[in-house]
Amino acid sequence: MDFMTDRDVQKEDGFVVLDGLLSSQECDELKQRMNEIVDQMDVPEHCRTTFTTYHDEQLKTQGSADYFITSGDKIRFFFEKGVFNDQGEFKVPKHLSLNKVGHALHAYEPLYKKVTHSAKVQVSLILLDNVLLQDRKQPGIGGEVTAHQDATFLHTEPLGRVMGLWIALEDATVNNGCLWFIPGSHKSGISRRMVRTPKGTFPLTDFIGREQAYDEEKFVAAPVKKGGVVLIHGEVVHRSAENTSEESRHVYTFHMMEALDTCWSPDNWLQPTEELPFPPLFTK
Repeated sequence: MDFMTDRDVQKEDGFVVLDGLLSSQECDELKQRMNEIVDQMDVPEHCRTTFTTYHDEQLKTQGSADYFITSGDKIRFFFEKGVFNDQGEFKVPKHLSLNKVGHALHAYEPLYKKVTHSAKVQVSLILLDNVLLQDRKQPGIGGEVTAHQDATFLHTEPLGRVMGLWIALEDATVNNGCLWFIPGSHKSGISRRMVRTPKGTFPLTDFIGREQAYDEEKFVAAPVKKGGVVLIHGEVVHRSAENTSEESRHVYTFHMMEALDTCWSPDNWLQPTEELPFPPLFTK
């Protein structure tokens, strides 16, 4: 790979697709381990939180759920819409019920930790002194992720210090819900922020500002082959469509922050804890 060229593309467009980060076997091992985790999943009914990126629904679900806001140092399960019946029982196989699993796979699951801190990941990066923020895993048929900027949820001073890695464990195509971007949109700042509300108030999070309306014709698809990775600038506008195909689209994704001379906002929903401070990417 010509990483100098990749850096230039990421700087210009706000994202870049790199092939061959992981081998097919490594992808299959991550998927198998996630299947084992889901097999053992036991989520009490009152903790069954739907994950959504729609503004008002986010406040109603994640913003009202202690289960979500305290998940930064835990492995927890977040579900697609409509997977439970009125009795709280699964209407679909539980492997197809999940939107994501997060947010501390990189800390507590040895296989995911190994991949996250691997030399393969380190050599593909642009940032210098990195700490890990969160991870996500979409192990089932994915719902729509509306247009957004990661810095809405992971805010820093100055901006531009957060990057996402979106690793395809299966081919991600236009048909099964690959990412779509507005190239260059990371140069225009952010339009809203998710923040924690003061202690003792409800909901637990709120938004400052609203997401802009974006011209659909400006989005370009970013399909990626199994084992490839998409590097995502924290301020680039991106989305993914609902997966209505018969093909699953499993990914492992996490974010990192350039720690040098960067202030992590104390208002962010995700905060380091005594149990799990943000770990450095480059471990000794």
